[in-house]
Amino acid sequence: MPPVSLAFFWHQHQPYYPNDLTGENEFPWVRLHGTKDYWGMARHIQEVPEFRCTINLVPSLLVQLLKYTEGSGSDRHLDVSRMPADGLSKADALYLLDHFFMANVDSMICPSPRYHELFLKRRVGTDSAESALSRFSVRDLRDLQVWSNLAWMHPILFEIDPELREFKHKGQSYSEADKAWLLDKQLEVLRQIIPMHRQLSEGGQVELTTTPFYHPILPLLWDKRLARQAMPGCELPRHLDSYRDDAIEQLRRAVVFHEQLFGEKPRGMWPSEGSVAQEIIGAISDVGIEWIATDEEILMASTGGRVSRDPHGHLRHPELLYRPWQAADGDKQLQMIFRDHGLSDLIGFQYQRADYVMAALDLLGRVEEIGRATQHANGERPTLVPIILDGENCWEYYHDGGVTFLRTLYHEAARRGSINPVRIGEHLREHPATDRIDRLFAGSWISHNFAIWIGHHEDRTAWDLLHEARERLKLAQTKGALSKDKLDQAWQELFIAEGSDWFWWYGPEFGSAQDKLFDRLFRTHLQNIYSLLGEPAPANLNEPIKRNGHRRLHTLPTGFLPVKVDGRATFFEWISAGVYKAGSERGTMAQVTDGAIRRIHFGFDRSRLLLRVDTVGRAREDFERSEIDELRIRFVEPEGIEFSVGGFGDESLVVTLNEDSVTDAETALGQIFELGVPLSVLGVTAGSVVKFFVEVFSHGQSTDRVPRETTLEFTVPPPDFEHIMWQV
Repeated sequence: MPPVSLAFFWHQHQPYYPNDLTGENEFPWVRLHGTKDYWGMARHIQEVPEFRCTINLVPSLLVQLLKYTEGSGSDRHLDVSRMPADGLSKADALYLLDHFFMANVDSMICPSPRYHELFLKRRVGTDSAESALSRFSVRDLRDLQVWSNLAWMHPILFEIDPELREFKHKGQSYSEADKAWLLDKQLEVLRQIIPMHRQLSEGGQVELTTTPFYHPILPLLWDKRLARQAMPGCELPRHLDSYRDDAIEQLRRAVVFHEQLFGEKPRGMWPSEGSVAQEIIGAISDVGIEWIATDEEILMASTGGRVSRDPHGHLRHPELLYRPWQAADGDKQLQMIFRDHGLSDLIGFQYQRADYVMAALDLLGRVEEIGRATQHANGERPTLVPIILDGENCWEYYHDGGVTFLRTLYHEAARRGSINPVRIGEHLREHPATDRIDRLFAGSWISHNFAIWIGHHEDRTAWDLLHEARERLKLAQTKGALSKDKLDQAWQELFIAEGSDWFWWYGPEFGSAQDKLFDRLFRTHLQNIYSLLGEPAPANLNEPIKRNGHRRLHTLPTGFLPVKVDGRATFFEWISAGVYKAGSERGTMAQVTDGAIRRIHFGFDRSRLLLRVDTVGRAREDFERSEIDELRIRFVEPEGIEFSVGGFGDESLVVTLNEDSVTDAETALGQIFELGVPLSVLGVTAGSVVKFFVEVFSHGQSTDRVPRETTLEFTVPPPDFEHIMWQV
């Protein structure tokens, strides 16, 4: 049996944040992810010279890195970081309190006592910046400036840099000189990122690939009607003109820029959001790209279901997924690979809660099992297992930044004779595709459709505004009244506005605290086009497209719940509950695979906290099938409280509160899971805010958290709660 070819493909991407006309930049994410993830991911690979993988570097990210390292780039967060703490204006101090806790609380704030102390003092989610400001001394503000940057330094930096390690150990009472030293160190780390990647490429460890320049959805630029392949009858924008010239130019610019920066043309590509269609094969092939990657569901849709998964995730004909395919448009051909989204989601969403050594070994064990399952069908041809995901976003959820997991994973993968870590292009040259896709289905890596980017009226409004700006630009170009420099700059603003990221935040699917900023920046890029043309921008570009702001992820309880805890889905009992649908909290990451929990109802009566868990089918059987042995209800407020429910599969369930038995708790597992516990044991009073989440355990390991990134929240009711709600 030949070893399994394990193809890691890390996608490194940020949207283009700067406003090139004004020099303003509201977002620090290129810089902060730079010192943490872009540097750290390259360093991990350097530590294991035998390891091979592929890294996709989006040009819009690289351009911004160069702006920082060549001295012209900054951002609002960095500008405020540089300001003397004793000279901050009130507006700058409020910005500091609103934006300098943008880090994962559990893994990036709590482990640092001083940062956690400042976080508690801020009372995030409870107090406004205005009301919190009086609690912060100049010393507090300066330490916050330091820690908001220090927490985004990769853990390995502290291992290899004694000065940085000593700086972190100091912990508090930093001086202005200390702060300036750290920001200089930050820039020094940023300057290493691109050279590190070039060295890894030249040394043969890493294949570097690209994406269309500003990360547009190529099929939608080509023909918006392609959205109807996966969504027949879906509403489309008013203007359906093809922007195929823009698609070709975004491809051409990406390849030229990559070659200038790294000394050779890219052979591979991750099309933005894994978005593909039969119609764009020729354009990608024409710029010299030999292979592309997307999600397994595109293969399933392109082969009429020959490859498919059952409701429990088991593959039919797995050997067809774990091999390359060929797609062609006439004599223009591309090789294609398809991500195993189950394995990819394990890294992105589940292993963060597991023992990291065991998680890495579990992943490699799964890869080996895939090799055994496909050995007969593949013969002497090695099985190819593609694991593809963002290289920056998931590590902030690992308490050590992913260091233990990645070190174990890379060392073990390189050591095992049963696994061969590969660069994708190299594997495809040695084992080219022999299977052919007759017609490539039009879709993306999320649900094999384009709903995220065109399926909501906000998306369609954005597309129409973009079209109107493009038409004005085309007219100005035809008249020849604009200088070449201004014309080129206006087209660049248009290409930036075509990026997928702005559309990601429109509609109901994804949300963040910065939705309004993303909306404003998209409209600013369109306004810049009119400014460069010397024309007033249409008034509607001053109006937000995102109408609802940052949406609540769940409904709130509206009345006392007359629940009998019996495991039966009695509708009227839960009609007044707060409801959360799993998966609705999407942010910068999206999970394709579903966990066991599909919906949570929560609320209270006059004396009990009540919780209901729904699964895809009957909860008792689904818990058994998923091998769930424990649920933990973990409270963020009041802090330090945790209920554990165990004994699933036994005669009776056992509830503990911080390891002490709760004798008056009520539980039932049947069609649904229900839990009732006395509100009194939480130590809360009427008006107190309660925040919690539910964590799922199988074989002693955490396998899911609901919600995955936020909490469920409610306010403890007063006795006349229902009367108050009736008046409202």
